[in-house]
Amino acid sequence: MALNPLTIKKLKRFREIRRGYYSAVLLTVLTLLSLFAELLVNDRAIIVSYQGAWTFPTYADVKLGAEYGLTGTEAVIPVDYRALAARFEGTDDWVLMPPIPWGPYFNDALGGVLKPQAPDFRRDHYLGTDSTGRDVLSRLIYGFRTAIFFAIAFTALTYLIGVSVGCAMGYFGGVFDLLFQRIIEIWSNIPFLYMVIIVFSVIPSAFDIGTRIAILLVIMVLFSWTGLTYYMRTETYKEKARDYTAAAQVLGAGTARVIFRHILPNTIATMMTFVPFTVVSAITAITALDFLGWGLPPPTPSIGELLKQGTANLTTAPWIVTSAFVALVFILAVVTFIGEAIREAFDPRKFTLYR
Repeated sequence: MALNPLTIKKLKRFREIRRGYYSAVLLTVLTLLSLFAELLVNDRAIIVSYQGAWTFPTYADVKLGAEYGLTGTEAVIPVDYRALAARFEGTDDWVLMPPIPWGPYFNDALGGVLKPQAPDFRRDHYLGTDSTGRDVLSRLIYGFRTAIFFAIAFTALTYLIGVSVGCAMGYFGGVFDLLFQRIIEIWSNIPFLYMVIIVFSVIPSAFDIGTRIAILLVIMVLFSWTGLTYYMRTETYKEKARDYTAAAQVLGAGTARVIFRHILPNTIATMMTFVPFTVVSAITAITALDFLGWGLPPPTPSIGELLKQGTANLTTAPWIVTSAFVALVFILAVVTFIGEAIREAFDPRKFTLYR
């Protein structure tokens, strides 16, 4: 499908804003890499060659030591692939581990004690471990993946509801508009944080992590779509009053065609400028909730949870809070640079149909 010449000009302008463009490229690369985090950061091996047969434990079921010839207690417990790699040294069997051989849930008990460990390149703990011996870099990478996809889902659902309701309010007007204005005013006054606390206090602990994350996402979306409706309502009012809308109606175009083929394409560009900032607010909100203990359910990797640990161990393990803070600032800065570039590139005062 051919793009509108005006859209092409805006995209070209976005590419000329180097800081925003390269930030977008960087964020896209990091997000795509995070999809394959199990192959890069994991305590499971990528490939194990044993007696001429290859196995791929990364995405397979948990394997016991007996499958690789281990005996005694090791035969009936999940395989420690780092120890297996050391055991295979000097033989025809071998183990290929990820570049960072620590999973986000693996507790590395140095000396049999679970405690924070300072960064140690010899043990591949490049940013140290947290208060229970879990690798900080591993939890940051998986926490980034959780945060970015949570923010994308949050943004998509928020825009779906906000744009739909706002467009309907602006197009139909009258009683429908007044009714939803009152509903939005009432709904906006319900305290979001209290609702999160109440809902999560009654959710059964038997629910799995995925279900609890989905519930948190739904709660956040339900209390975040209202602000977007006012922008969409105003833009729809403006576009509805233009001659091309009246012409489409005179020619017999139905309501759905007028909205989806004429009004939405001319209003969505304005809404696009808010997308990166919505992503920033989602990441900030989920991090704050995790820090307060009402966000993602433990032991889900989370930047906010690391910040909470770091502040509790500020003097004994400063690397935890430092790593989490730098990671959070980096993510928010990159997304903000993208948002600024989009806002400038889609500025209607710079690019109009009459130029």
